[in-house]
Amino acid sequence: IAIVLTLPLRYFFRYIGDRPLWLRVAGFLGGSYVVAYAWISARMFIYERWFEHDAELTAWVKSLGPAAELYHKVSFYESQVSSWVTILAWSSLYFAIKHYRVFQDVRESALRSAAMAHEAQLKMLRYQLNPHFLFNTLNAISTLVLERETEGANRMVTRLSSFLRYSLDNDPMQKVTLRQEIEALKLYLDIEKVRFEERLRLELDIEPEAEGALIPSLLLQPLVENAIKYAIARSETGGCLRIAARVFAGELLLELSDDGPGAALVDGEIPSARGVGLRNTRERLQALYGNGHSFRLGNTVTHGLTVNIR
Repeated sequence: IAIVLTLPLRYFFRYIGDRPLWLRVAGFLGGSYVVAYAWISARMFIYERWFEHDAELTAWVKSLGPAAELYHKVSFYESQVSSWVTILAWSSLYFAIKHYRVFQDVRESALRSAAMAHEAQLKMLRYQLNPHFLFNTLNAISTLVLERETEGANRMVTRLSSFLRYSLDNDPMQKVTLRQEIEALKLYLDIEKVRFEERLRLELDIEPEAEGALIPSLLLQPLVENAIKYAIARSETGGCLRIAARVFAGELLLELSDDGPGAALVDGEIPSARGVGLRNTRERLQALYGNGHSFRLGNTVTHGLTVNIR
């Protein structure tokens, strides 16, 4: 009977769900009381109809004498209070489950919104590389054209096309293996070698285990671009870029170093740095890994700059 009576109570609670707080509280107490009263009335009807006239029970009530009326009242009110408390407990459970579900829906919505914002931030950072890289490359092509080195300009445009095709074919939200990243880096270096030829040298020291490690696409390209701009290009004899990768304790350790003039570091930072490359790389790593990464700059032994990424 109680279960049947709580069905309309559920719809009543749903009806007052969007009402002011005082009305909801009044509905909670009043609705529970009405259902409890209906419940105890149904119980009393059943009791009076089928149990009250039992011979043994009748004899026991008669033995109470004048206290029989008091017994009836106390028994009724006790049953009424216990019924109300039971329905209040059911109502409390109903609201607890309902608010928990609402909280879960809000939480899921907030997580979806945060994920969409995070994805948009990562895409923005990733796509920011393209205009930055294109600006520098097109300047180099323009220089070759002005110097009438048409063959070199043509080779650079062709290799730029290959690099951009790779860039467009890869989803900016997807990570790539270090092996794929190195292949993309070689496409980029093919462009730069049109300008620097033998002055630009690359050394790779990649552990086989590290080749399959996943990293954000084009993570190394802006760092290599910086090294070429500030180390290789400023030396008449060019220079060497070295990329090393190891796996240690389940973490990928990357090291990119050059043998250029280096930089004056203050607390591991370049105070005068205003370019996109380093900032973009830091922000992408922070957005993807939070505290689960490190990004440090240091001076290469003898001379040059080293970037360490964990």
